[in-house]
Amino acid sequence: MAQPPILTLTDIALTFGGNPLFESLSLAIHPGDRVALVGRNGSGKSTLMKIMAGLVEPDGGDRFLRPGQSVAYMEQDPDFAGFATLWDYAASGLDPAETYKVDIALEGVALDGGLSPDAASGGERRRAALAKLIAEDPDLMLIDEPTNHLDIQLIDWLEQHLAERRKAFVLISHDRAFLRNLTKQCLWVDRGVVRRLDRGFAAFEDWRDKIFDEEDQERHKLNRLIKAESRWAVEGISGRRKRNMGRVRRLQDMREDRANQIQRSGPARMALSSGGKSGKLVVEAEGIEKRFGDQVVLKPFDLRIQRGERVALIGPNGAGKTTLLNMLTGQIKPDAGQIRLGTNLELAVFDQNRVLADETCSLWDAMTLDPGLGVSGRSDQVMVRGQPRHVMGYLKDFLFTEGQARGPVSALSGGERARLLLARIMARESNLLVLDEPTNDLDVETLDLLQELLDDYDGTVLLVSHDRDFIDRVATTTIAMEGRGSAVVYAGGYSDYKAQRGDTADVTEVAATRKKGAAPKAGKKAAEGLSFTQSHRLEALPGVIEKLETEIAKLEEFLADPELFNSAPAKFAKASEALVERHTTLAEAEEEWMELEALKEKAG
Repeated sequence: MAQPPILTLTDIALTFGGNPLFESLSLAIHPGDRVALVGRNGSGKSTLMKIMAGLVEPDGGDRFLRPGQSVAYMEQDPDFAGFATLWDYAASGLDPAETYKVDIALEGVALDGGLSPDAASGGERRRAALAKLIAEDPDLMLIDEPTNHLDIQLIDWLEQHLAERRKAFVLISHDRAFLRNLTKQCLWVDRGVVRRLDRGFAAFEDWRDKIFDEEDQERHKLNRLIKAESRWAVEGISGRRKRNMGRVRRLQDMREDRANQIQRSGPARMALSSGGKSGKLVVEAEGIEKRFGDQVVLKPFDLRIQRGERVALIGPNGAGKTTLLNMLTGQIKPDAGQIRLGTNLELAVFDQNRVLADETCSLWDAMTLDPGLGVSGRSDQVMVRGQPRHVMGYLKDFLFTEGQARGPVSALSGGERARLLLARIMARESNLLVLDEPTNDLDVETLDLLQELLDDYDGTVLLVSHDRDFIDRVATTTIAMEGRGSAVVYAGGYSDYKAQRGDTADVTEVAATRKKGAAPKAGKKAAEGLSFTQSHRLEALPGVIEKLETEIAKLEEFLADPELFNSAPAKFAKASEALVERHTTLAEAEEEWMELEALKEKAG
């Protein structure tokens, strides 16, 4: 028998700025649901999630959380005001008896809880928000863009944690691989309507395209009917003394239906031009090294980049990816070795921090006052790949309205800021494109278009990204920077890198969207006789066992208090139950590890 829903929204209505964002919206989230909440930037995904969390009050309708069930929300920009440390923030709202979960969660996200929020980076603040959500362990997690500012290793860890978790979650993310590997249902926010698909994100795009095709067919039929009825109304009347008022009213109704249809927003009309060709050799690095004080960023490293290559840099935050990128483009000098840049290079840079000179200036001024883009003497035109264009027409290509164009840059969302920076660099002709974290905050459709543009781009691309799917789709070479100055070059994208290292995690999931003709390679563990799934599980189990042992130790320490049973019997019972459950799970994990090891030895 199906369990009742955890959360139900019924006939939700919400209006922003006079325009309805949602009307008659109803949905339910059930125990065990793993939902991808998808839609274009600005469609209302985050607002809908805040309604689910009870943080935004709708204009109408009801929100019902089943008694005894809990829900927790991780927003994109959490408020750390009033908290001395990241640990304090992560522990806020928890029962003091359960704060041990914060230590476990902080260890999982590899974060120093003693760090002050003011001194923390964007990635560290995001990890603190994740630790808080994980420690709360609600029946329903609402997670808004968790992978932004996280490195690939931590994204892998979070993906594994959510995969092992049995409770429900709703997830907003631009990371295709993350959504594809985790979700079993989709909620699609589109023009104020929320549709549900009881299949994961892997099936979403085909489903969406089918709905769009059906809409187009229905619109085409309606237009033909209107045309035929309009002809009758004009030509048929002369042969009659009296109109057929029923047909006239039908024509009026059809015209009203067409007028009320909300047109789909088309994709951004982005374009890239590579301008003049660079020399065949773009960058050559010989024995380059870099350190900052006692920290070794790069040990002696050699690299040769030819025209047309797409080179991706991956690795943990702080491993030196941006530093190496700046050395390869001549913006900073290595401590040793030499960099040789090719001839006729025209550089365009997308900066990961999305920093513009003046955050208070308007989008209009950000384009026209740029010395490389503004047309001398004209405040309404911008040079786009050598041709003058009206600034508003160009900004509309990137889905900005006139109101936004006159507003300040500081009012832009993350996705809008990324589109503005793309508009600036794509206005220039270039043959060496440097993209430092371009995928954060962009919706799936814009990422698709960016990937297609990079595929057709005649120049060379240097890319820093944590988006595994995007790297697989774009990169021809991957440089893995894994800390302590290590940088290793691999042929192909992220899946190729994983396979060549013998780490098969993600290879089978990502292979479906690989470039045509690129077959996944068998890793070392696959050659040992285990399936990909078994190999991945065998590799993951030691970490699972270690995590369980840590939790058991903390629970036993908590239960060792001789006064606990008398002072807080409910807490004592709850902790005792948790201890028994973890001992059982540990025994099962150890038995599974022994079975897989036996299979591995038998195959060897």
